[in-house]
Amino acid sequence: MQLYNKLSKEELQKQLEEENFRRKTISFYRYVNIQNPQEYRDQLFEKWFSLDCKGRIYIAKEGINAQMSIPEHNLDDFFTYLNNTKELADMPIKWAVEDDGKSFYKLIIKVRPKIVADGLNDQTFDVTNVGNHLSPIEFHNQIGQENTIVIDMRNHYESEVGHFETAICPDVDTFREEIEMVVNDFNQDKDKKFLLYCTGGVRCEKASAYLKHHGFEDVNQLHGGIIAYAQEIKQLGIEPKFRGKNFVFDERLGESINNEVIAKCHQCGKACDTHTNCANDDCHLLFIQCDECSDHYQGCCTEECTEIITLPLEERVQLRSKFHDKYSKSQIYRQRIRPKLKDITRGS
Repeated sequence: MQLYNKLSKEELQKQLEEENFRRKTISFYRYVNIQNPQEYRDQLFEKWFSLDCKGRIYIAKEGINAQMSIPEHNLDDFFTYLNNTKELADMPIKWAVEDDGKSFYKLIIKVRPKIVADGLNDQTFDVTNVGNHLSPIEFHNQIGQENTIVIDMRNHYESEVGHFETAICPDVDTFREEIEMVVNDFNQDKDKKFLLYCTGGVRCEKASAYLKHHGFEDVNQLHGGIIAYAQEIKQLGIEPKFRGKNFVFDERLGESINNEVIAKCHQCGKACDTHTNCANDDCHLLFIQCDECSDHYQGCCTEECTEIITLPLEERVQLRSKFHDKYSKSQIYRQRIRPKLKDITRGS
């Protein structure tokens, strides 16, 4: 019984490139009681590995959160398995907007304390008392209405490349920071209508319950998130009120909703919404970089990192502990990348 990947990243990527069939990228989540997460995880891995599924799945006692890539010829078997599994039956599925079949190169299923790292103490509020679930078209029609506040419940690097019109996009690094900022900053607006949204809807489940716990009266959330919104609005032939790209947590790092580029390269200010990780693996910072800057900086976020990747391995190892002791990734972004981006924005 194989319960873990045994091939290297390079071998897995080579296998993916050589596939002669198509894949579909999907996502789903459900808050449901799972008695033994580790045992459940192993059962899922065995079955989904046999179907050549790839993806990133989190299992916890509170439920499941999954983003997956499924071979088209195994879709029927995959959904049959879901519907024959009590905790997964009749699962609402969200299909990727832009899908080249290369979203994941391996299958990862991890047991976590929570299916979303929200930093909240679930014992202090009723997590089941969530906001009203709005369909995509209901959410669409309420944007811009009087006394309505739209809030992006994602991190800054997600909303930077795409967000709804009129949305408030808090400049935060974590969900916990954001939810506390919303409660504090909008304490005087508790009687207004709040529209919350995130990528697939899972973060809004906790966010809406937390706001209601703190006295917000009219809390609503986009059911299925941006992914469901993009699919339904496209089917209806309606001009979307979402501008730019939807950030996704897989190899694609984003899918365009309205073909508009609203972000800028963090290094030169050119219109760009392509996220990448710094080529210096000891930094690995996620940032926005255009093709020209990628060539100039060799895929790195700063001249410093460009210099580091040219060093012999022995010297890079020596620098590694010092680098990580001095900076966290959020500090790197705030101290070295964001000030430059703000200078660029001011000058535009």
